[in-house]
Amino acid sequence: MNGASREALAGARESLTALTDSTSADAAALADELAAVTALLDREVSLRRVLTDPAQSGDAKAELVQRVLGGRISGPAADLVSGMVRSRWSAPRDLVDATEELADLADLVAAERDGSLDDVEDELFRFARTAASSPDLRSALTSRTADASAKRELVRTLLTGRVRPATERLIVRLVIQPRGRSLEAGLDALSKLAAERRNRSVAVVTSAVPLSDEQKRRLGAALAKLYGRQVHLNLDVDPELVGGIRVQVGDEVINGSVADRLEQAQRRMAG
Repeated sequence: MNGASREALAGARESLTALTDSTSADAAALADELAAVTALLDREVSLRRVLTDPAQSGDAKAELVQRVLGGRISGPAADLVSGMVRSRWSAPRDLVDATEELADLADLVAAERDGSLDDVEDELFRFARTAASSPDLRSALTSRTADASAKRELVRTLLTGRVRPATERLIVRLVIQPRGRSLEAGLDALSKLAAERRNRSVAVVTSAVPLSDEQKRRLGAALAKLYGRQVHLNLDVDPELVGGIRVQVGDEVINGSVADRLEQAQRRMAG
């Protein structure tokens, strides 16, 4: 997003925080309502263009939101969207992206409230690994010809009772409304959003053998000191590493594996 949209999104996030800080606000229900608005704006190109048209007054756009959405979603949800359209957006698509992000954030708030946010982060990571290792599953989840209800049922068959409710809702929404994203990119974005909710980074840690609790504690402390904030560890095992670990935080890779050192030695010898 460009400058204007980034500012608008920041304001929308603040409004969502204020709304969900209220004990009477049902964050999971709000997530469903915002997801419905996302789907509507994604379909209706002319509507999102009108709602982001800088030539239209903020009041006029907010009134249009109330006319279109009034009765279809709750008053607080409609007020939240009305506030969003009063802001300036660099591109109509940015409004849709922001509404989608708020829906995901609302589900993460629901997870935070019931103490399951850490579990949700881990479950999103594990599901991403499962999908990546199963071409048939990935194909079924990303098929452009499969019916949305069939995809929803597949995800629920796989996850219901095995993951937290927020995890299931987030993955179902991503699968049936990918909006041009790959499954991998969507799951990665959700993991980062969950980490951000706790003001921490995500480190993907790959080791030759599972790490002990003490090793995880020491690694987490070292990364927190390095990055100046808490770092959540997503753990994976790859016996081909031979030994050591590989840590990726965002685009930065810290590679301490034996296999990597051997490869470096071979390159030096070849040179």
